[in-house]
Amino acid sequence: MQNKLKIINDPVHGFIKIPHEILFDVIEHPYFQRLRRISQTGLLNLIFPGATHTRFHHAIGAMHLMFTALETLKQKGVKISEEEEKGAMLAILMHDIGHGPFSHALESMLMDDWHHEKLSLLLMNRLNDEFDGQLSVAIQMFQGKYHRKFFNQLISSQLDVDRLDYLNRDSFFTGVSEGNINTQRIISMMNVCEDELVIDAKGVYSIENFLTARMFMYWQVYYHKTSALAEFILVKILERAKYLTSQGIDLPSTENLRYFLNRGKSAATEEDILRFTELDDNDIIQAMKLWQTADDFILSYWCRCVVKRNLPKTIISSKPFEQDFINEKIKISNEFFGIDNAGELVNEIQRELRPYNTEKQPIYLLQKSGKIIKLNESEDQLLAGLIMNKTKRYILAFPRI
Repeated sequence: MQNKLKIINDPVHGFIKIPHEILFDVIEHPYFQRLRRISQTGLLNLIFPGATHTRFHHAIGAMHLMFTALETLKQKGVKISEEEEKGAMLAILMHDIGHGPFSHALESMLMDDWHHEKLSLLLMNRLNDEFDGQLSVAIQMFQGKYHRKFFNQLISSQLDVDRLDYLNRDSFFTGVSEGNINTQRIISMMNVCEDELVIDAKGVYSIENFLTARMFMYWQVYYHKTSALAEFILVKILERAKYLTSQGIDLPSTENLRYFLNRGKSAATEEDILRFTELDDNDIIQAMKLWQTADDFILSYWCRCVVKRNLPKTIISSKPFEQDFINEKIKISNEFFGIDNAGELVNEIQRELRPYNTEKQPIYLLQKSGKIIKLNESEDQLLAGLIMNKTKRYILAFPRI
């Protein structure tokens, strides 16, 4: 009989154990193996060359941190059954299983309003049928329907193991040290009080460090002006390709991508799901390479930008750009390329971030007295007041001429 209790060597966390056979079975499934071909950070490697890690890496890492968190809680006297441990580890392992090519950027383009969490849930239910109901507890936890609330908070909240893994992992692969957080310290401070996930009060500075690290990673990496531009261009490429296809223009692409280019707005069908689980970054990369020579100038321009990494110029500002300034860029581009639709090539992109939301699933601190208070109510907090405010940036992108 095959040994399924494997050990995986991970560059971020070291050796990761697979303590339950069902975890191994899910990892081996084609739905999960597809994540090896889905980038964790989209086109971020155009800006940070080391950022070539995948959703597969991240899901395994998050599973490991979930195991560590549950072991910590058990040591603090929180009763967690083997069934619950399996459920929580399965839920976090599969939380990204519904991601499409290049992660978030193309989600709505391919499947209309089908957010990846909706697709993840749909695929989890399919896997549950295949594995004779062994994922039922995991699905309840993922949806927040399990009777013990803290399990869902470990999976999805402002301080979950998903964020703990991707911050450290993305920091490691991009080489941006500001995102490097002490996950072991944060996990060691976790506790449960009145069914809420809480942090021992003495861990307040570790939590503030985590929130500021996340803020720096967003502005320095995920919302870096060129990162935002690359993601925006991906959407523009698919948008243009779908438009041209609707006009009867035949664009060369893989069979599965062609299917989604031709797909109208509708509820997900059996064939949609089947084809979606066959789609990955490679379909999009191949299409962009082929479309560099498309007859449509807009499509070929965007594809050349990505494939040859000859990206448009960008200017970043804390205020919206004047319309006259934008019009001037459009006029110059029209004249340079000899076209009349350069408005497609000059775009204002917006990004905003509130690092910590005091209302939506706030982070609670457990005081020595046994009382729990919100992070921003703590007398010891230094930075929470600064990271509750929303910051907005405007990026103007226009052709290099």
